[in-house]
Amino acid sequence: MITYDHITLDAFSTSWLPDTIQAAMLRLDKSDTAVSGNKWFKLKYNLEEAKRQGKDHLLTFGGAYSNHIAATAVACKLAGLACTGVIRGERPAVLSHTLQQASDNGMQLLFVSRSDYRQKEKSPLFKELADPVYIIPEGGHNALGAKGCEEILSIFPTADFTHILCAVGTGTTLAGLINSAQPPQQVLGIAVLKGAAYLEKEVAALLHATVPDWRILHNYHGGGYAKTSPELIDFINTFHKETGIPTDIIYTGKLVMAFRELTQQGYFPDESKVLLIHTGGLQGNLSLPPGVLSL
Repeated sequence: MITYDHITLDAFSTSWLPDTIQAAMLRLDKSDTAVSGNKWFKLKYNLEEAKRQGKDHLLTFGGAYSNHIAATAVACKLAGLACTGVIRGERPAVLSHTLQQASDNGMQLLFVSRSDYRQKEKSPLFKELADPVYIIPEGGHNALGAKGCEEILSIFPTADFTHILCAVGTGTTLAGLINSAQPPQQVLGIAVLKGAAYLEKEVAALLHATVPDWRILHNYHGGGYAKTSPELIDFINTFHKETGIPTDIIYTGKLVMAFRELTQQGYFPDESKVLLIHTGGLQGNLSLPPGVLSL
């Protein structure tokens, strides 16, 4: 349903990257205009399982700017499935671009209070909804989501990279990368949430018995999820000017910024070859006023 024909592996250099280190970006953001980045990989096997179970309605969860919500709406439309998005918070007077896009693609939006949302796995309301539908957890975080993400490193030959880096929200993509990485490689996750020490446990629950070295770094969230700063905006604009690669304010921008800081700290030995995973999410930039980003 979604092909990988437009994905590219782009080597890049910057003013801060030393000649002794090579770097490349796996451009999952190019995979599809609507279901871009890592979203299709997390949805692929869940959609297959829904059909296998004979379910024609999918239920999932997210916030007002959730890339997962927008992507799920399009994927269900393409698959011929009805879908409902349980949205955290009261319905706003004007829908965000993300929610409007999801609604336009046929997703029913169900707004719930933040307290009810926190109890979504136990709420009687959601249990009633869950009976006839197939449920995908928030962000596609389950074993089938991780299984799909195991395919990311097979799009191009990636065995010669010494390090693989990706931003971490739920940890699903990171788990898939760890499961499919080669034993000599180190897989680094850059947490974009503040105070997310639980992520190690979440990721570990999705791993195979034997995996390469991996870790999650928690000092590069820039103040917390979706928090921005003049420094981040300037970095994203400068990186795009130097490389031609657009990044977003929530995930990949912080990932590349962390890569720069780690490089400057001497984290990567000489002759390292580093692969960064662009997980998409560029629509998150639409939350900024026009002209702030020069992408």
